[in-house]
Parts: sequence; structure tokens; C-alpha cells
Amino acid sequence: MRLINNKSGKLSLYFINFILVSLLFSTELISQEKRNFGISFEGYVRTDFIYDSREVLNLREGHFLFFPLEEKKDSEGRVINDRPSLNMLAIQTRLAGKITAPDFLDAKTSGMIEAEFFGHSDGDINGFRLRHAFVKMEWQKSSLLIGQFWHPMFVAEVFPDVVSFNTGAPFQPFSRNPQFRFTQSLGSLNLIAVAYSQRDFSNIGPSGTSSIYLRNAALPGIHLQTLIRLNNLILGFGGDVKTIKPKTVTEKNIFTDETITSFSGIAYAKYTSSNFSAKLEGVIGQNTTDLMMLGGFGVYDKSAATGIEKYSALNSFSIWSDFSFGKEIQFGLFAGYSGNLGSDKTVISNFARGFNIDYLYRVSPRIIYNNGKIRIAGELEYTSAAYGTPDSKGKFVDSDEVGNLRLLGAVYLFF
Repeated sequence: MRLINNKSGKLSLYFINFILVSLLFSTELISQEKRNFGISFEGYVRTDFIYDSREVLNLREGHFLFFPLEEKKDSEGRVINDRPSLNMLAIQTRLAGKITAPDFLDAKTSGMIEAEFFGHSDGDINGFRLRHAFVKMEWQKSSLLIGQFWHPMFVAEVFPDVVSFNTGAPFQPFSRNPQFRFTQSLGSLNLIAVAYSQRDFSNIGPSGTSSIYLRNAALPGIHLQTLIRLNNLILGFGGDVKTIKPKTVTEKNIFTDETITSFSGIAYAKYTSSNFSAKLEGVIGQNTTDLMMLGGFGVYDKSAATGIEKYSALNSFSIWSDFSFGKEIQFGLFAGYSGNLGSDKTVISNFARGFNIDYLYRVSPRIIYNNGKIRIAGELEYTSAAYGTPDSKGKFVDSDEVGNLRLLGAVYLFF
């Protein structure tokens, strides 16, 4: 009888423990269900009206502007690309789904899917393309983001509030990348570490613009950054390194394993007070074509027997500032300057954006009217490019400016 009683007691104890654990688990599920897990949608409908005074380097039928093109002349000496153009587009219309999910590993879990009709290429204009897609886990003092999000050199807390879709490029780094992003919070100090690959934004190389160069290097890009929040002030700086392999075989069908490693740095600041904000950022970079900026890399040595090439990074820099005032009616001003610094070695060929540009600058005032879910915005954007003939190291002695005046109007409906 004592054995039966002991067994009965143990069974009763197990049963009670099971009930208690079940109740605790059920309570936790109920408390989490109150957070309304699922997906909610938001976005906007946007139409842009664009006028350019001359031909420009651009994407998507002029929607994403880089800089004016160098003068081209016909057989009689007349400039053929100094003429205006006009376009209207609604391809920036956007849809985002914000996701909330149950806790995982004691972390609050969320996610996001965002897409627009910008297309993957000029031939795919109006195509529905992915912008952001990630899962984010947040603990008390740290977080982990996995998926496609802004490149860490596009600082989501500090970027220009311009009307133009280029968001300040090529002065402001502009790229979205698949990545692992870990953030550790130490009070007002955030330490950020990112390992990323490339997809829609990639480097220029022998096979055109492609992510294959980073993939063949078999190493992710690495970025480390420090962001500090002090009341109305944000300060930050970071460093970026990536290695690409331009070729795996030469035109002579010879195996090659040559790579090029590039380094870039960023520093930024943002001040906000009431209805006013001021932002400042500086970038010095190598091989930054994946960030929609000037630069790239060059070939400084090539074997006549094998075709094996050796590479040198092209250096560039940029600095920009952005000021805005007001809420319902907002006035703003963006100004940016960028230049080529050339290579440390003599290059015999290059894979670059704007290799024949000494410097760029842009000034763009804007006015934005917000009323409920409607926004009407106007911007005057003047961009100048100084074209010249670089020497063997990609450096300039003389250059001549070519300027474009863009008039941009945009109408938004948010939902």
C-alpha cells in the first residue's frame, strides 16, 4: 500500500506541476495575444513631375538623378545634349507591411516587408520590387536585424529630407543590402556591427554592375559604427571594409584569384529643436559605386602572357548638409560637394562612375506643404559636374563645369 501511495503522490505532484506550467504558458500566450500579432499595411501614392534643363545621368527615365552629362557635340560643333526634358511618373508609389510576432528567445520580435513600383532596371520600370524585408529581435539592451535593410552607411536617423528620390546621392551613400545587423545599447551609446552582401546595389566591374564580385570573394562586407544620442543631438562615426574579386578567369582562359579590398569611413551629426533640424555628414571612400557615389577601382598591372590583372581602389570624398524648418509648411535646403581623389597607383583602365569628373556640387531648396494625409512638395535642384581629363592616377589639373537645373514637384497621399 505504501508503494501505491507513493506512486499516487508522485503522480499527483506531476499532475499539479503540469497544470501550473500549462496555466503559466497559457497566461503568457494570452498576454502576448493582447499585442495583436499580425501585419498592418501603410504606404503612400506619389506622383512626380520632373523638368531638367539638360541631359543627365539618371535611372528610371530620369527619376533618380546623379549629375549632368558631359557636353556632346555634333559634326558641326553644336552641343546636342544641352536641351530640356519633361516627365511625369508615379513609380515611387509604395506599400509597406509591418509585422508583429510572438516573443522568441526572450526577445520582442517584429518584421517588415516594403516594396514599390520602381522596378529592378530601366527595362523593368513599373515593376514591383523589394525594398526592405527583415526580421528584428529586440532584447532589453541589444537587437538583431536579419534581412534586407539600409546599408549602414545610409544612416536611417540622419539622411537628407530632400524631395528627390535620390535622397542626396551621389553625395549621400544610398544602398539597401541583405545583412546581419547587431546593435548593443550602452545608455546613450549604441555600438553597431554589420555583415552584409549585395543585391540591387552592387559594384561596377568587368561584367558590368553585379553582385558577383562580392560573392566570388566569399567574404561579406563588414561595417562597425558608433552612434551617440544626447538629448537633441545625434553623433556618429563608422568604418566599412569590403573585398571583391573582379575576375575568376582571364580572357586568355587563365585562372586568377586577384582581389581588391577597399575601406570607407563616415561621420555625421544631427541637431533637432522644436520645428528645426540640421544635419551634416562626411564620407571618405574607396570603390563606392555600390553606394551610388563617385569612384570605383582601376587596373594598375596586367600580364601580357596570362591576362591576370592587379587592382587599385579609386578614392573619393563627399560632404553634405541639410536644414529644415516647420511642420505644416516646411522649408528646407540641401547642399552637397563631392570629388575624386584618384588612385595611389598609375592605372591603365578603370571600372568607375564619373572617372572623368573632378568634382560635383548640388544646391537644392525645397518647400513642403502637409495637410492631413496629403503632401504637396516642390524642389529646385541645381547640380554641377566639373569634367576634365584625369592623369594616369585619376587626378585633375583643369576641368570645366556643366550644370543642370531640375524642377521637381510631387504629390503624396499617405495611408
